[in-house]
Amino acid sequence: MGRPVPHRLQSLVDELSQLLASVATLEDRDFNLVAFSSQTGDLDSIRQQSILQRSSSGQVRSWFEQFGIATANGPVRTPANPVDGIVGRLCLPARWRGVNYGYFWFLDERGGIDDDLLPTAMSIASRAGAALAQQWRTRQDVELSLQALLGPDLDLVEQAAGELEDLNLIRRNTPVVALMCSLDPGRGRPEAINVWRLPSQILVTTGVEGALSAVIPLRSVDDLSPALEAASRIRELVGERQDSTNPWTVAIGLGAARPDLRQVRGSWLEAKLAATAGGSDLRLSPVARWSELGVYRLLACGPRAALKEAVLDPAVVRLLEQPSDDLVTTAAVYLDHAGNVQKTAAELRVHRQTLYYRLKRVEEVTGLDLTLGRDRLVLHLGLTLASSLGAGRSSDRGP
Repeated sequence: MGRPVPHRLQSLVDELSQLLASVATLEDRDFNLVAFSSQTGDLDSIRQQSILQRSSSGQVRSWFEQFGIATANGPVRTPANPVDGIVGRLCLPARWRGVNYGYFWFLDERGGIDDDLLPTAMSIASRAGAALAQQWRTRQDVELSLQALLGPDLDLVEQAAGELEDLNLIRRNTPVVALMCSLDPGRGRPEAINVWRLPSQILVTTGVEGALSAVIPLRSVDDLSPALEAASRIRELVGERQDSTNPWTVAIGLGAARPDLRQVRGSWLEAKLAATAGGSDLRLSPVARWSELGVYRLLACGPRAALKEAVLDPAVVRLLEQPSDDLVTTAAVYLDHAGNVQKTAAELRVHRQTLYYRLKRVEEVTGLDLTLGRDRLVLHLGLTLASSLGAGRSSDRGP
């Protein structure tokens, strides 16, 4: 379920389609589909993609923007591109007070739209520009309130919670959880994601720390299903905007639920750390949940080099450098089973004497005493995080 199209915008699309006798679509200035008329006749692949995916790709956006539509104050005719299957179009900018907030598109392969009708059409388009400008300002207001809600100033948090409640977006006593989605720095831009295709009750901002942050209302603090559904939807939206030949690395973190909107900053900080951990170890995908990370929370703490130096004791490194996997796997399984010989032997499918021999070899290689809790901790922590820290072979027993 996406944000509903205002009736007035749909009416303006239908009015223009009837006036110019051509099927029409309306996109916002980020090329997200807002509304469209009944589509008849042959549609090119770009129109089909826009309607089916509710947005256009970055390549399509670049093609049309080269003809100056972003700053045009009147109709623009764009040529066909047979190589990419693009037919000629008429673009009417939805302009308000000198700014283009969207575009009306009409397939016009043969140039059959009457130029005498264009002044009237531009007048209608300007009404859509005013409506889109109002939507844009509302969206900016919501983003500013959300950014204040996630900030450290308690007075601003209280004020922001009141503003969001006044807008009938979310009540202050509603259980909530925060989500953060981060993309490869310098490659994926969070603002490129069509967040308007998310359910309307989800509050989203792309203006905090270069990532997409969301606040999601819940039915109860024990039911995170709306947040997990939102995370899945965000991944789909990212997939629609990225280049399949060079995909973005997507890390989504989910904090723990809070019983009240004014407490959501704590959940957001957890989501931020969880996203960092998820970006460090893809085994935590598709969603790194703070409440389930356990020791993997360390992946979000401090510079990677410092964490690697602290966690990978020389004893652990010596074990990882052994030519065979047997000792690493044996040690990891043994420690995961809290030193239970019977369970370890059963999982490894080896005789107890073989297990005792391997454990003795582990002690010889590492210099650790597996009967001592502190030595077990050093080895267990190192083996658990070795793969996440890029330390070569590990037991690969996932999170």
